[in-house]
Amino acid sequence: MRSRFDEQLAQLERELIEMGALCEEVIALASKALTEADPELAKRVAPLDAEIDQKERNIESLCLKLLLQQQPVARDLRQISAALKMITDMERIGDQAEDIAEIIQFLAGRSAENDDLLREMARSTIHMVTESVDAYVQRDTMLAETVIAEDDVVDNAFDEVKRRLIDKIAAHPDDGEYALDLLMIAKYFERIGDHATNIAEWVIFSVTGVHKEG
Repeated sequence: MRSRFDEQLAQLERELIEMGALCEEVIALASKALTEADPELAKRVAPLDAEIDQKERNIESLCLKLLLQQQPVARDLRQISAALKMITDMERIGDQAEDIAEIIQFLAGRSAENDDLLREMARSTIHMVTESVDAYVQRDTMLAETVIAEDDVVDNAFDEVKRRLIDKIAAHPDDGEYALDLLMIAKYFERIGDHATNIAEWVIFSVTGVHKEG
């Protein structure tokens, strides 16, 4: 009975790794579409987000099976409940990447100013998602802590983008709509960082039983 349960837990880890990889891919694709000012590339984000949604449903179903059909002990229970929380944040990451992609289609082929900072935000959030899923699989709370600390990089980049765009609006009021679109994109990247932080916090809970909100 326990070996079957362990097999299903291993499957849960594999599914989470796959969902994490989809999140990384969707962020990278949205970032590339922004850098290249390519609305056609941006249109490829929505099907990936749909895959993430489907993966969330699959993992949810697997977690419920584990809870209902097996008799998990406290540690297993934490692992399963943490996975249920993590996939909610992963699903939101997919949604926010799609929100970025939708805005790109309204930029009318204009490339993004402050692209260096927006790319840095994308890189950091991809790294945070990768490391938080790795931390879950390896039950590594120190790795999860480094993910939480990395969110400061994303927040600082967002503050700098905001400052530059406010200056731009002041200097070129006629370009205000474009500047606000870029600000929204930066805000979505910042939220993706928040979701990756949430995932890392649930990893720590799955190991220690303590959920510390940042």
